[in-house]
Amino acid sequence: MEAQNIAQKDNKPVKSFKYSNRVVLKSIVGRADCGLGLVGERVVVGGWVKWCNVKTKPVASKQPAAVPVVKDVTCSELLMSKIPLLRCIAKAFAGATETLADEKPDVVVANTASSIAQLRINDGSCVAKLQVVVDSSVCPLEQVTTIGNSVLVEGVIEKVEARGNYIVELKVEKILHVGLVDHENYPLSKTRLSLDMIRAYPHLRQRTTMVASVVRIRSTLTCAIHMFFQQNGFHFVHTPIITTTTTEDHKKKFYVTNLFSKSDDNAMKNAMKGPEEISLEVLRAAIKDKSRRIDDLKRTDSNKEALIASLNDLKMAYELTSQLENQEKSESMNARKVDFSEDFFCCPAYLTSYAGLHLESHACALSCVYTFGPIFQAEYSKPMTHLAEMWMLEVELAFAMLEDVMNCAEDCLKSLCLSIQKDCSDDIKFLSSRKHKRFIDRIKSVESHPFARISYTEALEVLKKVTDKVEWGMDLSTEHQSYLADEYFKRPLIINEYPKELKPFYARIRDDRRTVSAFDIIVPKAGVIASGSQKEERIDMLDLRIQELGLPREQLDWYLDIRRHGTVEHAGFNVKFEKLIMFVTGIDDIRDVIPFPRTRGDARC
Repeated sequence: MEAQNIAQKDNKPVKSFKYSNRVVLKSIVGRADCGLGLVGERVVVGGWVKWCNVKTKPVASKQPAAVPVVKDVTCSELLMSKIPLLRCIAKAFAGATETLADEKPDVVVANTASSIAQLRINDGSCVAKLQVVVDSSVCPLEQVTTIGNSVLVEGVIEKVEARGNYIVELKVEKILHVGLVDHENYPLSKTRLSLDMIRAYPHLRQRTTMVASVVRIRSTLTCAIHMFFQQNGFHFVHTPIITTTTTEDHKKKFYVTNLFSKSDDNAMKNAMKGPEEISLEVLRAAIKDKSRRIDDLKRTDSNKEALIASLNDLKMAYELTSQLENQEKSESMNARKVDFSEDFFCCPAYLTSYAGLHLESHACALSCVYTFGPIFQAEYSKPMTHLAEMWMLEVELAFAMLEDVMNCAEDCLKSLCLSIQKDCSDDIKFLSSRKHKRFIDRIKSVESHPFARISYTEALEVLKKVTDKVEWGMDLSTEHQSYLADEYFKRPLIINEYPKELKPFYARIRDDRRTVSAFDIIVPKAGVIASGSQKEERIDMLDLRIQELGLPREQLDWYLDIRRHGTVEHAGFNVKFEKLIMFVTGIDDIRDVIPFPRTRGDARC
């Protein structure tokens, strides 16, 4: 019955895209019959040429003479055929100038070679390509046979006679548009390109099959996020990208300012009363280089003057480093006497690194809310593991405790993985052929098995069985997380009840005063993919934590106001969107799962 339903569905005529005259390729090659039910249909399709092959088509050099037609003859025609003299008189009298029909010569056809081009095009709607056949009589083939060209063509879908990877092809009758490519300078002219190579072209790399698959998966996950929360009674909230609230080291924040745009080029310099900032990272790198050079000079013992000069330089570098370290410990960015009164907001403002604080204000009015958008962190870690701009799903539930929010986070991840298997099966299969083949099993393990749950203390007990380099209060390393999720439990894992020093100030203090109601979700091969906590609703405990950590209380007074007026138990979690995509695609570098990666020293396009 199911096969019959599929056949009936595939027999329906193909429809054009609602907002143009073309047919989306997915509606042809993405069908269960790979387009076989559309043979004979006339369609307009568009796409970019991914592969081409030109063949010479043999043609006949001479057509055979027409077979004479036998017809009835008259008596006069019979006499003229028997008596030549009568025939000559008749011709002279009639002035005949035509030859008889049966005396026409054979028709000779010019022996010119004809060619056909087989193109395989893709319009980004699916992984599969459509084979397109263009005859040289339709257009000069050199116009359409360059890799990367865009084409819009009209033709008839035909069945491919020879067996192969393609069941149907489009016989082109009209060329409606060709977007030419500069072959010499087009960076994607090769059929197989590494992710490292195409990363230099973020404006073009989505034309490759692998990156296009990642983009489609990213799109599907975005829709699935909204569908899950809308179906479960949550409200979507737009939280601010610009904030004046800071809870982190100022070095990890991006400032929002227009001081540089003042007409006076020295406006920013005049606002900064302190000395020009020198990067500690640069100084530390210089110390390493100078130490290495000194070791080389000591071994050779050939240039004492150069050795003395290098030792003095190293001493100065150490002194400057010490000064900067002491300066960073003793004063924050606000204490550097920056005059923000002339700035746009008249106070320090930053790109948000965490939307959860603002989301709490809406949870205490709308009960269940979520937001999904970019956050910004000026991290100096390796670019393959950290982005300056990334996307985060934030969720907040009022009248909820830790167990409630852990259940919600688990259900959310299960739903997202299920939607990927359902709606992106072709993309997942393609990526598995190029990347780690077993990552499909990992996706299924999220959807099909309950997550393991242990406390931080229990996790340490497991780790102590294989290593003695663990102690209570330490942060779990990537290796620790990998062992627990990949080898010990072999499935997704939730670790909760962390030491309060390892979690943010807003996590609720437990009765032991040592731990907080917070959790991490760890998945095999990807590590921490989500984190959450029950929020501290007791204003006295929250105020105490702010004082302990030395956070700017005046900036958090609005946050404390939520506890002053109608406080309620509430909890929330976040999902690192790019980490989730890395998990479901098997891609190792975080720069390859976001359309335009921003990392330290790289903000192309």
